Amino acid sequence: MNILITGGASGLGEAITKNLAKNINNNVYFTYTNSETNAKKIEFDFSNTFPIKCDFKDSISIKSLTDKISQFDLDVLINNAYSGHFLKSHFHKISSNDFLSDFKENIIPVIEITQEVIKNFRKKKSGKIITILTSALVELPPVGSSVYITNKAYLEKLTKVWANENSKFNITSNSVSPSFMQTNFTSEVDERVVEQMISNHNLKKLLTVEEVAETVSFLTTASSQINGVDILLNSGTNIR
Repeated sequence: MNILITGGASGLGEAITKNLAKNINNNVYFTYTNSETNAKKIEFDFSNTFPIKCDFKDSISIKSLTDKISQFDLDVLINNAYSGHFLKSHFHKISSNDFLSDFKENIIPVIEITQEVIKNFRKKKSGKIITILTSALVELPPVGSSVYITNKAYLEKLTKVWANENSKFNITSNSVSPSFMQTNFTSEVDERVVEQMISNHNLKKLLTVEEVAETVSFLTTASSQINGVDILLNSGTNIR
């Protein structure tokens, strides 16, 4: 399979890239912004990986990527990249410009990339879209996460639209909603809060990026009957 994952050189994205690259039959294209050293290491370790520098804050960089998509002959798109912060401040203290800038940097690029991928999927009448969301969409949202949560909520609804509009072309759109994981993205969370989460967790341990990567890998080969589904990874804290 030919797979494109955005933000595939660090954190959860790195785990997904490596998991998929273990299958020598996969060609894994992955974008990165600042993690060039790590991207090169992944490319060195896995000959079937292909790093692409792409800054979601730069429209020219996005255009450069979308212009290349038809060349990749993709079978799978994984929308994973997210720039910015997990936590900012209480909602009433956040400037409306913060909501606007984060939307432009995190949602518009996903829209443009996914539109181009769908056009190519429709031509070949096959394809899978997998989008990384968050379990906070069904759980109590953490204080200070309003910008991040609203962006993920927007993507949540888009995944349903993609599933409905493209099912007759054998194109599926599913999502994965992980609970809290310890990555650079969540490093600003106080250690005491993390310890409390572990203490309250059903399994007394937090979700790992490797566990999420395994779930994403499953969706890359799942039946086309699995469409419009969100896989919630939070140890049954919320069952819907």
